[in-house]
Amino acid sequence: MKQFFKKKIIIPVLAGILFLSTTAFKNDFFEIAKQLEIFTTLFKEINMNYVDETNPGDLMDIAIKSMLESLDPYTNFMNEQDVEAARINNTGDYTGIGAKIKTFEDKLVVVEPYKDYPADKAGLKAGDEIIKVGSVLIETYKDYAGDLLKGAPNSEIEVTYIRQGKTQTATIKRAEVEIKAVPYFSMINEKTGYIVLSKFNKKAHKETNYALRDLKAQGAERIILDLRGNPGGLLNEAIKIVNLFVPKGQLVVTTKSKVKQYNKTYYTQDEPIDTEIPLVILINGRSASASEIVSGALQDLDRAVVVGSRSFGKGLVQRPKLLTYGTQVKITISRYYTPSGRCIQALDYWHRDEKGDAVRVKQEQYNAFKTKNGRQVFDGGGVYPDVLVGQNKKSPVATAIVNNDLIFNYATNYYYSHKIDDINTFELSDADFSDFKKYLKTNNFSFETETEKALYKAFEIATNEELNDNIEKDYNTLIANLKQSKSDVIDENKSFLMESITEDIVKHYAYREGLFDYYKTHDARIKKATEILNNPNKYSEFLK
Repeated sequence: MKQFFKKKIIIPVLAGILFLSTTAFKNDFFEIAKQLEIFTTLFKEINMNYVDETNPGDLMDIAIKSMLESLDPYTNFMNEQDVEAARINNTGDYTGIGAKIKTFEDKLVVVEPYKDYPADKAGLKAGDEIIKVGSVLIETYKDYAGDLLKGAPNSEIEVTYIRQGKTQTATIKRAEVEIKAVPYFSMINEKTGYIVLSKFNKKAHKETNYALRDLKAQGAERIILDLRGNPGGLLNEAIKIVNLFVPKGQLVVTTKSKVKQYNKTYYTQDEPIDTEIPLVILINGRSASASEIVSGALQDLDRAVVVGSRSFGKGLVQRPKLLTYGTQVKITISRYYTPSGRCIQALDYWHRDEKGDAVRVKQEQYNAFKTKNGRQVFDGGGVYPDVLVGQNKKSPVATAIVNNDLIFNYATNYYYSHKIDDINTFELSDADFSDFKKYLKTNNFSFETETEKALYKAFEIATNEELNDNIEKDYNTLIANLKQSKSDVIDENKSFLMESITEDIVKHYAYREGLFDYYKTHDARIKKATEILNNPNKYSEFLK
């Protein structure tokens, strides 16, 4: 009788749950269909009736981007060019001139020629401004100008470029270009190997595996894996790289989503290369996503000592979805969690401040977790290193200097005005920093702080209300003091700026490979990592 009543109770409950789920699905579907219909009719009426001619493509582009910006920075619409760029980023292969290029409205700037590739062989250097490709002027080209440099292997193209004010031409024979995930590896000393992993494309595991085996064959008994500046990439590659150092069957990462099929647990699938070799991972504020999965997992498993500065804090996973006409949308589908259970997402995109910016998770909101050996680690703010080294101060003023290419341009000018016999002994002086500050003034660097904007607005309102007579003197004094404060901020950011300038100058002289050689003897994080690895007791103490 009891069993009968249980069945009578359970069946209606299950039916109720099914009804509610179906109803919820129908309501969601109806709401989506309703909003699509409203938008379609609105879009048609605007384009048919607006007083001036409209561009439907531009309007739709703005509408899509504005909608996605309200979610997070990683949910993006990708047009055909974006899809191709994503393919190149994931595969690491394309056909072109072999150089990192920055696109402007009237020129293409060579940021970095890749050593021994076509652009380099044709004599192009960092800082060259390409103004014409073949017979096509960049300033009059309406589509994406970077595509002009791509083409079939062995096809030739003439480029016209400006170098230090002089116009020159070069003929470049295009070739297949391989963008390496591991651009550099070598021995630092007789027992320490150094591997730079710059991205998680489809070659990341294969190249890291090869580098690790090669270094061990050279006598490496300890390894430094450099993930600084690595923005991430493919999740599966990150799991395989963790697998190089931990046994088969080890939990690496868990993803959680509102969509059940995206809830997954990822374990290592293969036999490792070496589960005992002492390992240090280097990270910084530009180590994100898959870099944080690798560093966070190896930290949680007490398999590596993490050195550097706090990572970016991107605890979100994206997946591309195919759309029509060769386009795609990359959607944030889930959050990921390291083996200890922490999500290291640093910015809360679902709670915004009065300016609409994502709110940073506050330290008092962090939750504590335990590593395999019981060490305490925290979520909410990226991967925090076991050893904090070289967290250079970087203010919005310093960021603006970088974003305006002033460091890159200064390094370009330095290259053409200084002869350096041995780049590995190169160091900037205080006189060089003073010269850089003069360069900023000469090039009219101006960065309007939020404080200045607020003061300008307040004074403008006071002027409109005819209240400015008695406050104009004080206002001018405040503005003058602010300008002096900005100058002081540049001095406060000296360490970061000097390091950034040095890196760009070294790359101008010795390519990216030369920069990694330079790091081995000058970089404070590598020195600290080497020091830890040289002392087995100290290394073990960090992991207890």
